[in-house]
Amino acid sequence: MSAAAQSTGLGARLRTWFTDGGLSDRRSVLVVLLLVLLIAMTILDGAGATSASFNSDYLASALINLVPLALLAIAELFVITTGNGSIDLSVGSMVSLVGMVFGILYGVAEWSFLGAATAALLLGALLGAVNGVLTAYFGYPALITTLATYYAFASIALVITNASPVSGGRIQGLYSAAQSIELPLIGAYLPLVPLGVFTFLLPVVVIAWIVLNRTTYGRALYAVGTNETAARWAGIDTRRTQLMAFVASGVISGLVAIYTVAQFASARPDAGTSGAGMALPAITIAVLGGVAITGGVGRIGGVVLAALLIVWTNASILIVVPGNTGTQLQFLALAVVLIGASLVDARSNRPRRQRRETTASRTATVS
Repeated sequence: MSAAAQSTGLGARLRTWFTDGGLSDRRSVLVVLLLVLLIAMTILDGAGATSASFNSDYLASALINLVPLALLAIAELFVITTGNGSIDLSVGSMVSLVGMVFGILYGVAEWSFLGAATAALLLGALLGAVNGVLTAYFGYPALITTLATYYAFASIALVITNASPVSGGRIQGLYSAAQSIELPLIGAYLPLVPLGVFTFLLPVVVIAWIVLNRTTYGRALYAVGTNETAARWAGIDTRRTQLMAFVASGVISGLVAIYTVAQFASARPDAGTSGAGMALPAITIAVLGGVAITGGVGRIGGVVLAALLIVWTNASILIVVPGNTGTQLQFLALAVVLIGASLVDARSNRPRRQRRETTASRTATVS
């Protein structure tokens, strides 16, 4: 077969893949974008356009920022998937408040790590339950509810320590939980990886995947987000399902609070709210990862890949444009990637939407 024929065949297969909605698989799109990013940065590094070496060690060290962002994006996945405009704007302030309480209990009151961590996770669950009760049982819009609790939790985090961070020898000792380590057996051939990837992120990813894909609650979550009325007729307690999604968001935020205290070797009252805060990037990553803002759709794999794309994109920008300018460009890149993902969604869903409309039209004509 000639090269031209092979090229035509490849082009035909690509067109078929696109027509069949191949781009609707967000994970495939994200993998392609990650490859494009790595190739582009390798070329720039080879051309001497970067301020430091763009290599596997640099990419691995950037994963320290992957842990909190990916975890909070998973928290948003649980809430947004319930539909009805559900969203949690308070995850950042929950990180701040729970982090301060954890820092006080562990660093000042000298509780054991297990006791302080348990109290922190319970507090996170309680804060999430406040959002869930107000939204699911009192019927307040999640946007308004979590915006109000965002301000409330952030204010309490500042007031309880008079806006001062909590530090000390015991808390500084937690920094080892965020340090990079050499993997056993194969570590000599791989770069050092932040320990939090294995102790915080991977366990949550596995548990969340099991909950969403292998439990009755996971099926109820998707059912409620897809069609709440149908879910109610099917016997699903829709309000309890939504409440538990907010509780899950609170628990995961509490886990991020503990990780953040270890990462910064201190408990900071603005840990989750400084700058752009943690909530908006987490929501952006969730949407970029394929979580439908209308509910009922969202996968763990897409969220993790989206978080990885954002973290490595931010690291790439800083190595090309160092300093505050690079930091500001990260927000621009976040916007561009999100808009690009939305455009891909619109184009990839168009063929399937047209087919549905055609089928509906034929059905109406026959009847």
